[in-house]
Amino acid sequence: MVHVEMIEAPSNLGLRPLYPGHVPGAWRAPEALRKAGLYSLLQPHGVHALPRPAYEEGAQPGTRVRNGHTIRRFSEDLAGVVAQVLAAGNVPVVIGGDCSVLLGCLFGARRSGRCGLLHVDGHSDFFHPGNYDSSTRLGSAAGMDLALATGRGEPLLTRWDGVPGPLVEDGDVVQIGERDELDPGYAYADIKATEIRRIPVRLVKQVGIARCCQEVRTHGEERGLTRVWLHVDVDVLDQNVMPAVDSPGSPGLTFAELEELMGDVCQTMPVVGVDVTIYDPERDPDGTYALQLATCLASSLRKVVEEKL
Repeated sequence: MVHVEMIEAPSNLGLRPLYPGHVPGAWRAPEALRKAGLYSLLQPHGVHALPRPAYEEGAQPGTRVRNGHTIRRFSEDLAGVVAQVLAAGNVPVVIGGDCSVLLGCLFGARRSGRCGLLHVDGHSDFFHPGNYDSSTRLGSAAGMDLALATGRGEPLLTRWDGVPGPLVEDGDVVQIGERDELDPGYAYADIKATEIRRIPVRLVKQVGIARCCQEVRTHGEERGLTRVWLHVDVDVLDQNVMPAVDSPGSPGLTFAELEELMGDVCQTMPVVGVDVTIYDPERDPDGTYALQLATCLASSLRKVVEEKL
């Protein structure tokens, strides 16, 4: 029997401080969602809790990515737990933390072979030294995770022991939910020249969740993908329903749309694991949004197990 196993990844390493001395609060998300009832609703077979890594605001030697060396070590530790859960035949559900946890998730999944990526996020997270000047400011991995996962950026976070090439090939990625592609100063313009399949949130709204998911399934079949990792940054939700994130914005999905999207892909695609990132309890002092998010996640994530029974 297949079970869900929760992995708590309380990292804020990939986020920039809002002001000098600020420590981003996304690391508190695992505890907050547990208190909101996510585990009671999902009934995981096991829970694995990684220790919180130490956040540094300034540059570390030899890297222009904030907390770069710490992210590397944390990713390797997370990958070990993800690989362990997959080897047991279960489904890892990783609760971050910031988007940099995606690297450890994919590294762990790649130990079992090729793995595609469904990147559900209100942003493409495609910053890399090819589209900004890394000498003028520190990069934040939470805005670079898709670029790093596809092999763009410092070797520190793009080359992984035992993985030939990037963690995921461009053509094996579908990015769903970006809201910034129409902005005049669009920062990730070079993503348009890649083989990454992009379905911006405006298109999702236009065609509907069902058709969007059908397009994702067709893409996976054409690529011959037999294993897929699902990354969900909850800033894909509209700021009117989820303001408790690092970079809220509009347009975005409703909770019902996110639940339908996750449920559909979990039920109809070979999803081997999921990570959920960027919810910030410090922006949700009474836990209102944690309760809504826990209910949404539990309902949709049950389907990744039901499909495998």
